Amino acid sequence: MKSHLKFALLAALLVLLTFGVTLTVVSCTCGKKEAKDLKPTPEVVEGVAGPQISGATGYSDVAERAVKSVVNISSTKVIRGQGQENPLFNDPIFRRFFGNPNFGGPRERRERALGSGVIVSKDGYILTNNHMVSDATKVLVQFYDGRETEAKVVGTDDKTDLAVIKVEEKNLDPLPLGDSDQLRLGEVVLAIGNPFGLGNTVTMGIVSAKGRTNMDVLDYEDFIQTDAAINMGNSGGALVNTRGQLVGINTMIFSRSGGSEGVGFAIPINLARSVMNDLVRYGEVRRGYVGIFVQDVNVGLAEHFGLDKPTGALVSEVAPNSPAAEAGLQRGDIILELNGKEIPNSTQLRNLVAQLEIGGEAGLVVLRNKQRIELKIKVIRRPADANVRGPSPRNEPPANSNTRLGLDVTELSPFIIQRFQLPPDLKGVIVSGVAEGSPAADAGLAPRDIITEVNGRAVSTGNEFAQAIKSAGRHAVLLVYRGGNTIYVDLPLGD
Repeated sequence: MKSHLKFALLAALLVLLTFGVTLTVVSCTCGKKEAKDLKPTPEVVEGVAGPQISGATGYSDVAERAVKSVVNISSTKVIRGQGQENPLFNDPIFRRFFGNPNFGGPRERRERALGSGVIVSKDGYILTNNHMVSDATKVLVQFYDGRETEAKVVGTDDKTDLAVIKVEEKNLDPLPLGDSDQLRLGEVVLAIGNPFGLGNTVTMGIVSAKGRTNMDVLDYEDFIQTDAAINMGNSGGALVNTRGQLVGINTMIFSRSGGSEGVGFAIPINLARSVMNDLVRYGEVRRGYVGIFVQDVNVGLAEHFGLDKPTGALVSEVAPNSPAAEAGLQRGDIILELNGKEIPNSTQLRNLVAQLEIGGEAGLVVLRNKQRIELKIKVIRRPADANVRGPSPRNEPPANSNTRLGLDVTELSPFIIQRFQLPPDLKGVIVSGVAEGSPAADAGLAPRDIITEVNGRAVSTGNEFAQAIKSAGRHAVLLVYRGGNTIYVDLPLGD
C-alpha cells in the first residue's frame, strides 16, 4: 500500500512539474511572439526609412537584431603612379634587342580595404565611411545571412567622412535612426562591425564624451567618444543605443598601438542624416552658408566681451555682400543661439549652419556690446571655394625678443605691403618676432601676423601699439589679420 502511495505521489509530482515547465515555456514564447508582432510606424528620414526596433528586453535582444543590419564592405582602388625611368632603357642598342619596355611609365597597384556599413532602408541604401569607398573601382557587400553583391556608390563626402552606397537586394533589415542629440554621458552603447574582417562583432561601452571638435581630422567635426572597442575594419559600422537605434557611424580611434585603447569616435547620426539625405537626393552635399568666420571664446575673450563663461562663437569677420552682412552681423558679435539652440563653440555653429535649409531663414541670438539682440538671417548654398575653418595658427620659427611679452612689432611700410602681398589699405603693425615660450607665443601669435586693433582700439604705429597694451589691463584682445582673414587673439598681460 505504501509503495502504491509513493508511486501515486511521485506521479502527481511529475505531472505538476511538467505542467509548470510547460507554462514557463509558453509564457516565454508568448512574450517573444508579442514583441515580434508589433508593427510601429516606420521612421521616415526624407526618403530613407527603416522600421523601429521595439520590444527589446536586454542588450542581447538589441545586438541580435541590430547585427542583421550591419554589412561587411570590401572595396578595391587602383592607384596610378609614375615610376622612375632607368637611363639604360633609352640606349638605342638596348631598344634594338629588347624593344621599349616602358618600365619607367605609369604603374598601377591595387589597394583593398575592409570595413563596415549600415543598412538604413529596405530599398538598399547603406551608410558607411567616405574613406572606405571613395574612388573605389569595385565595392562588394556581404550581408549577415551570407549573401554577397556588388554595390553602387551613390555619393561621398570627404568633409564628414561619410558615404552612401546602394545595393539591389530584397529582404533587407534596415536599422532605425535615433536622435544623437538625446545621448547622455555614461549611456550604454553597442559598437557593431567587422573588425579585421571578422563579421558580426559586437562590443559594449558607454558614451565617454559628446561634441568632440577641433581634432583637425575633418572639416565638420562633432564626434561621439566611446570606450566600446573599435578596431580596424569597424569603420562605417553602427553605434547603437539600448533601444536598438542607430546613433552614430563608427569612424576612427586614437591609439598608440594601432588597436583599440578605449578611445573611439563615431559621427553622430543627426549629422550623418543630413549628409545622407543630400547624397541620396543630389549625389552631393549642399550645405548652408551665411558668410562669417567664427572662432571659439576663451576665458580672456569672455571677460573682454562681457560673458560670464567661455561660450558661443565669436564673429571674427563678415564677408561683404553676404547674408550675414545683410542681416547686420558685425565683427566682434558673439553668436549664443541658432534657432533656439545654444551654441557652445564655433565648430558646433559651423555644423548647424551647414545643415540649415538652403533658401530658408534662421534666428540668431547675439551678444553685442554686452547686450543680447535677436537677428534674422537668410541661408544660401555654400560656395565651392568658401573656406570652412578660416585662418589657423602658423608654426614658424620664432625670433628672439627681450620684451616682456616676447613680441616684436614693426610698422607696415609700402615695401612690406608689397613684399607680402597685403591689401594696400591695410593698417596695423606686423609681428616681426615672437620669443619661444613667451606669452605672445602661448597666445598663438606668429611672425607676419598683422595686429590691427588692441581692445577695439585701432593701431598703426609702434607707439600706438605700446600705448594700447599699456592701458589694456590684464588682457589685450588683439584683432589680427592672418592669411587673408581676421581673427581675435587673447594676449594675457598679467596682473
